[in-house]
Amino acid sequence: MSTDFQSARVALGARLRELRAEAGLNGKDMAERLGWQRSKVSRLETGKQTATAADLDAWAQALDAPAEAADLQSRLRGMESQQRSWRRQLTKGHRAVQDRYVVEYRQTATVRGYEATVIPGLFQTPEYARHLLIHNAELMQSPRDTEAAVNARMQRQEVLYQPSKTFNVLIWEGALHALVCPAEAMAGQLDRLVGLIGMSSVSLGIVPFGVQLTLTPKHGFWIFDEERVIVETINTEFTLESGEDVALYGRVWDRLDESAVRGPQAHRLIARARAALDLS
Repeated sequence: MSTDFQSARVALGARLRELRAEAGLNGKDMAERLGWQRSKVSRLETGKQTATAADLDAWAQALDAPAEAADLQSRLRGMESQQRSWRRQLTKGHRAVQDRYVVEYRQTATVRGYEATVIPGLFQTPEYARHLLIHNAELMQSPRDTEAAVNARMQRQEVLYQPSKTFNVLIWEGALHALVCPAEAMAGQLDRLVGLIGMSSVSLGIVPFGVQLTLTPKHGFWIFDEERVIVETINTEFTLESGEDVALYGRVWDRLDESAVRGPQAHRLIARARAALDLS
């Protein structure tokens, strides 16, 4: 759990405790009014448990303070939309970020992902990843720990071979043609994608050029266990945890999936991108 998220949860708990005290109630009284266990009131007030929207509405109603409900819900939405600056995360280089992703994927059973401009990190070859990380370190003016970061990214890929996990990943065809590394390295990367087709834990779909779409290709995003969404922009990483946000990104993924091809058709698109490379 991020420090920012935990700090926000503690702050929300402190506000709940403050409202209760202003009403002249102790924790036992509050639990009785709500019909909850005393331990739940304590966990919410100390930031050891994340309140739901229903919990907050019930809290305001129990205190006969309906006007406070909107403020409490706003605080919860702020927690559910966590924002982490890349500049801050990359202060010591890329390795720490990659290590966090290793843990994230190990703790996740089902992933749905979409990338429009880049081959997903889960599927990258070391050479392809190396060039991306070098380019990003130069852009962000962050310390260059490229080899350690590449090794951590490769370690993350171990989850692909765990039968208990499922990865449903979509790639916009343009990512197959984005030459962010030498042609030889890109050829190896495309060969790697072909090797993923048919893996029991991986469902790889390509959204082709020229296909009929019900929405534009959008930015990349990843849905973890249908509970949270991670979205990366140039300067920030967002973690979205509200049910509405997760459902919205799920619908976007479903619409893109309707236009995606798999199996032999996906293989042909990858082969076409490889044939377009100048390997002379």
